[in-house]
Amino acid sequence: MRIPGDDASRLEWLLFGQSGVLTWAQAMAELTPGQVRHLVASGRWQRVCRGILRAGPGGPYTREQQWWVAVLAAGDGAVLAGPAAARAGGLRGSWGPEVVDVLVPHGRRAADLLRRLPLGLPAVQTHRVRHLAPADRQRGRPDRTGMARSLVDAAGWARTDDEAQAIVAAGCQQRRTTPAEIGAVLERLPRARRRQLIRQTLGDVAGGAEALSEIDLVRLCRRHGLPLPDGQERRRDADGRQRYLDAYWRRWRLHVEVDGAHHMDARHWAADLRRQNRVWIEGDRILRFTAFDVRHRPTEVVAQLTAALSAAGWTP
Repeated sequence: MRIPGDDASRLEWLLFGQSGVLTWAQAMAELTPGQVRHLVASGRWQRVCRGILRAGPGGPYTREQQWWVAVLAAGDGAVLAGPAAARAGGLRGSWGPEVVDVLVPHGRRAADLLRRLPLGLPAVQTHRVRHLAPADRQRGRPDRTGMARSLVDAAGWARTDDEAQAIVAAGCQQRRTTPAEIGAVLERLPRARRRQLIRQTLGDVAGGAEALSEIDLVRLCRRHGLPLPDGQERRRDADGRQRYLDAYWRRWRLHVEVDGAHHMDARHWAADLRRQNRVWIEGDRILRFTAFDVRHRPTEVVAQLTAALSAAGWTP
């Protein structure tokens, strides 16, 4: 929406701040009942559901409008949570089905209203909480849980352990939060779902593995008695830019790359080949595996890692 001018009314600023979505009570605080009904009847405003309105002639809902509808429909004290709150805080990526999670006070029953949301809006899942620590709440558009709390909740609500690990790792990898901040949330939530898995993931992240495929590689080494990599190694490429190696055993000069889906892109592939050649020229051994191999063909990955490390002088 366009930023209101200096002479804008309180209603215009309210609509700007809430992406054009407001409650009937908010509208009545600025307009008469007749004016509100006229705006709806003329098509200039839309009735979203009982008590919720949207300014404008209709059309698809923006993501921000979806968030506002969910939070306002859930009532006072509701905050955006989980993956939606993480996205609102800047986290990139797609995490499971498009569901808007909302935390509501423990005594609230918002499910009946949210089930009546119109087509074109994602499902809304409410989660009742007795207390939300001030450190876990963040002011925003709309109000939401802080990034660390959002990731802990998202991991707990994830469909699989892999999905839970991926979102925690992504939050740290993208520098949206830190392992210490997530650990502090876990201390406040002793009964958090997948608490131990999240702690284990944080330990791997703190050790230098940030993507889920790299975390899987570290765990594979630990499980099969292989030496653990030293974590991400920083090097400068031919253009002078700083790059990170996925996994590096400094003592044996072994470099391992775990390729994700982006390596299917021809431009990435060519750049990776040039970088691989540079690693080889500098005297390091290099192995490359797909993320699928690390997760689903561990025996083959372990065999090649063992062979490479042994050839470099490691004694099992």
